[in-house]
Order: sequence, then structure tokens, then C-alpha cells
Amino acid sequence: MPVLHISGWYDDEQIGTPLNYIGMTTRGGSPEARASQRLLMGPWGHQINTKAKLGEVDFGQQALIDLRGEHVRWFDRWLKGTDGGAADEQPKADAPVRIFIMGANVWRDEQEWPLARTQWTRYYLHSGGHANSRFGDGALSPTPPAEDEPADGYRYDPSRPVPFLTEPTSSQIGGPDDYAAVERRDDMLVFVTEPLAEDVEVTGPISVELYAASSAPDTDFTAMLTDVWPNGFAQRLCDGIVRARFREGTDKPSLIKPGQVYRYRIDCWNTAQVFKAGHRIGLTVASSAFPKFARNLNTGAPLGMTSEMAVAEQRILHDADHPSAVILPIIPRE
Repeated sequence: MPVLHISGWYDDEQIGTPLNYIGMTTRGGSPEARASQRLLMGPWGHQINTKAKLGEVDFGQQALIDLRGEHVRWFDRWLKGTDGGAADEQPKADAPVRIFIMGANVWRDEQEWPLARTQWTRYYLHSGGHANSRFGDGALSPTPPAEDEPADGYRYDPSRPVPFLTEPTSSQIGGPDDYAAVERRDDMLVFVTEPLAEDVEVTGPISVELYAASSAPDTDFTAMLTDVWPNGFAQRLCDGIVRARFREGTDKPSLIKPGQVYRYRIDCWNTAQVFKAGHRIGLTVASSAFPKFARNLNTGAPLGMTSEMAVAEQRILHDADHPSAVILPIIPRE
């Protein structure tokens, strides 16, 4: 079945759309069937192609396209057997993937998703044990951690959750919001690179491998990727969460042992961002993002069946035996 997959980097359907495209192109039967798929991703929220500016970030008028024309060309091709005028456009108009690269604010045609030339790069968490808040000593770099690098700790109190900057709506994925003020809190860890010497493009799925322990029998860990501008603006790109009891899958719930170190994987969905020279790549780690995610009350009780809360003491490890890292899809410069 030919499918035109459309979403935005800040759309609440952002996770499913690329996954559907991957599924249809890798498990879609014949080469002809796989070739009948197209992916289109813009710098949009759920109301796709309606605004060039989200929050405080203006992606330029080029962010808005003739989406109706895209639809017509697609239907002309697959329902009428004509090119719908595509031959009159630029040579790559029929590329199977068209994505908007934020930061550079340009559209680009590609042949697959994720991009075949991706250099999957681990950026490791570092600190002297005091990465709490944006004023801490948290660092992020491709250099693996030392043998004896100290862990970081913070207290997660469900009655004072870390706020997520979006209105509680049915599409509350959030936008390119400024988290600089939120990052003043001590109940979150902030890790940033040195200012970049040159532009760095990160385009593709984002994930975090986190080695963590908790005093609670169940808790949450969150991660958020940010672009930290020279003026301090901390632009949210994407984020994710893992609930400890579901660390092996939602079909295999099991509580954790307080104090024991576990390896967690946090899926932060996707992004397509050029971090400009002078900017920093940032990662925040916490245990809540409210109201986007329901708070974990840290008691281990059946979910939704109690209002009793407990404070959890969290420990994030990043040493040679516990190399916590964010895995970035770096796209090499052409």
C-alpha cells in the first residue's frame, strides 16, 4: 500500500510516523512495495504546516510548504499514474525522505531513515559529583569516563515534580521551549559540552543509556536533549522517560531493589538539529516531567491505586564500569 507519512519534530505523532516508515520500507514485501513509501517531517507541532514559529524559535517562512500540492502529486502518482508535475521540480523531488533540518532551517532530501551515513556517537556523562542544576559541574563529551569518576545524586519528591513547559492538552509533547529556568533546580542533573568549534548536525533517533540506583522500589528517570545557545537559551529538542518497573518492557513489570544499580534505556524519539558553532549540546536527567508524564509516587504500589508518596534518593553513575551516555546520530559534514 503506498503511504505518504507526514509529521513534525514537535508533533505528538512524531515517534510513530518514522517507525511506520521504517517498518513499511524494511518489512514491506517486494522492492516495488517498499519504494511506494515517502516520509515528510517538518519543524511543526501537531497542527502541521500551520506555523513557522513555535514558542520562541522562528524557523523561517521556508518552514511552511505547499502541503496540499504534496498531497495532489502523491495522489496523481498512485491513483492516476502521472507524475503530478514532479518532473518540473528540483531533481530530488521524488526522494523518498524529505526532512527539515532545524538550526540550519533548510529542507533536505534523503534516500532512507535513519540516514545511512549516520555516525552513531556516544557522548558520555561526566562530573565531579555535583552536576545538579545548570550551575553544577556536569559535562558531556565523546571521551569515556574514568575508572573512579564519582556518581551524582539528587532527591526526587513527587510532591514537587520537575515542570514540563507545555499546557496539558491532548498533544502535550512540548515544543522548542526554553528550559534555562527549569534547569536551576537541584533535583535535576545538567550535562553540557564545551562550546562547539564548528557546526554539528544531529539527525535521527536519540536514546540514553543510564546506569542508576534508587532508594525506592519503583521510580522514573527522564532525559532531555537541549541545544544551549550562547545567550543561555536552552532549547528543548526531544525527551523521554523510563519507569523502573517497566525497564524490561511493559509486558514484564517488576520492582527494583533499593540501592541496586540497573541499566536503563530511555527512548527520546527523534530530532534533526544543527548545533551551531558556539552552541553547546546539553542533556538533562531527572525523575519527573509534569504534567507531560504522570508522577511516579515511588512506593511500588499498583499504579493509580493510591495517593501515598515517598521521596526517592537517586544516584546516577558514570564511571568506567557504568558508562552512562546519550547516543547521538551525528551526520558528517559534506
